[in-house]
Amino acid sequence: MKKRELGKSGLYISEIGLGCMSLPDDLTESKNIVDAAIHSGINYFDTADLYNSGKNEELLGSSIKGRRNDIILATKAGNKMNPDGEGWTWDSSKEHIMEAVKRSLLRLDTDYIDVYQLHGGTMEDNVEETIDAFESLKKDGLIRQYGISSIRPNVINRFLDTSSAVSVMMQYNLLDRRPEEWFPTIHEAGASVITRGTIAKGFLTSEGLSRTAKANGFVEYNASELTQTVQALSEQSEDLHAAAIAFALHDKTVASALVGARTTEQLLDSIIAYEKKTTDEEITQLGHIAKIHNYKEHRV
Repeated sequence: MKKRELGKSGLYISEIGLGCMSLPDDLTESKNIVDAAIHSGINYFDTADLYNSGKNEELLGSSIKGRRNDIILATKAGNKMNPDGEGWTWDSSKEHIMEAVKRSLLRLDTDYIDVYQLHGGTMEDNVEETIDAFESLKKDGLIRQYGISSIRPNVINRFLDTSSAVSVMMQYNLLDRRPEEWFPTIHEAGASVITRGTIAKGFLTSEGLSRTAKANGFVEYNASELTQTVQALSEQSEDLHAAAIAFALHDKTVASALVGARTTEQLLDSIIAYEKKTTDEEITQLGHIAKIHNYKEHRV
């Protein structure tokens, strides 16, 4: 599997990364998926302290035991679980991040995190304090690099302008083209994009039409528009799954496209799709078919 440098970090990550939020709670099943990912050449694994109240980090930590040096491990912080375990609140303070990283390290059973990400962000945040936390962790060797997971351009700009962040995670796929407007800014800042939602909840696969029949819409598509667009994309492409992944990786600002998997079979489907050849012409044609929507500011 090909690798791309994450920003200017010196870290080279696989073009397909495993988004671990979908991992099943069963350790044996999760380990099988992680094993298949590593065997396929995936070295980038992304989780968050918020996923399943920290249990996702524990599952991933157990699944990579003995192979830590072979992977690039990414997790996130900024959402603080309420004491009763029900829900969470946003907290981007240095105090919280410095404590959150310790808990993530314990759950992941590791001494360091390769890419530590702010899991959201608002314009009300004290961004200088947040960045100071990440820089302190980097200096202490607890993290190697840091980034942000957000779709809000004002938040992203402010974070990139005043930090040495190397990554921006955001939803990006044929049905959600909003991030393209910000690719030049991210590239100029020396950072890369990590895509989530690469296959748009499965709408951009061979099962896309059956999934749209049960959906109320997606992003700015209503139910009817979604079905019509997926139908048109399917008719234009020999393998929509493969084309969707190729589309996400087409712009070199993107370092890795995350895929999720609840089973080994789902993961292997995405690996096979990634390995198929998709021409630039097909990617361009599919891009024309998919509607381009104007960005509407919202909080992540």
